[in-house]
Amino acid sequence: MTTAIVYTELGGPEVLHAIDLPAAAPGRGELAVRVEAAGVNPIEWKLRSGLRPSPEIVEPRRVGSDGAGVVTAVGEDVDGFRPGDAVAFFGANGSYASDVVLDAARVHARPAQVSAAQGAALGVPVGTAYQTLRSLSVGPGDTLLLHAGSGAVGQAAIQLAVLWGATVIATTSDRRAETVRALGAIPVAYGDGLADRVRTLAPGGISVAIDAAGTDEAIQTSLELVADRTRIATLVRGRDAASFGIRAFSGGSPQPLTAQQQAWRAEAVPIALALLAADRFTVEIGPSFALSDAAEAHRVVEAGVDGKVTLVP
Repeated sequence: MTTAIVYTELGGPEVLHAIDLPAAAPGRGELAVRVEAAGVNPIEWKLRSGLRPSPEIVEPRRVGSDGAGVVTAVGEDVDGFRPGDAVAFFGANGSYASDVVLDAARVHARPAQVSAAQGAALGVPVGTAYQTLRSLSVGPGDTLLLHAGSGAVGQAAIQLAVLWGATVIATTSDRRAETVRALGAIPVAYGDGLADRVRTLAPGGISVAIDAAGTDEAIQTSLELVADRTRIATLVRGRDAASFGIRAFSGGSPQPLTAQQQAWRAEAVPIALALLAADRFTVEIGPSFALSDAAEAHRVVEAGVDGKVTLVP
């Protein structure tokens, strides 16, 4: 049997509950993985609560997409894996579980230097950051204004942008400023006067901006400082991005990701795994909860917490 966390109605964290399901065998092109850690992403509580629209619930809805664990079975036409291999995965249908079966293309070998918690922290945050930076062509000569630099997406975006030769100015609280600085960005406090503070830090101007905060301040400051609106993107305000003339990548956007953008999100995971193994990338790990405590994990993520929250079956 497989234990999985599901919900059958929208609502608060209390709608999450565990059920037992028959263990599934991998089909052609699939792998079965015993989950050692599942990443908890903000999109999951937003969908559960109804804050982010989703289709009608017609059967128990599984939760979670990112995780890490050990291969237990290999389906036909799958090369490069065998039972016992340590892996990280993304795009699962319900990673809040003791076991998952998923397309082998969504599974990557996890180097010995990368823990299960680190592997489970990559999919959504790193994929989002990597794709956004690629879509905006961030590279040498750019000065990037990144709103919400201390979050999981922000931390990934800082590190990748710096690796690619950009200068990064990242908004953050005073409490988290040193975390942002250690990743290679120049921290700047949000709040009144933000645009002027950024101008002082970047006398040559801001060439590109990413909003991972979703505040009016983030949008308006980006519009004020970046001349080319095609190089401003929001990851949170997708519903009204078009009214500002800026780009949106998910975050409630009515426009789905393109095939290229989805490919970039998938490409990010093995790149991040290699960088982690080479000690050229970090992920901040937060509290860990037992799988049965998924509701409490959602409460903590919704309230705001430092580092990536994970569930351990």
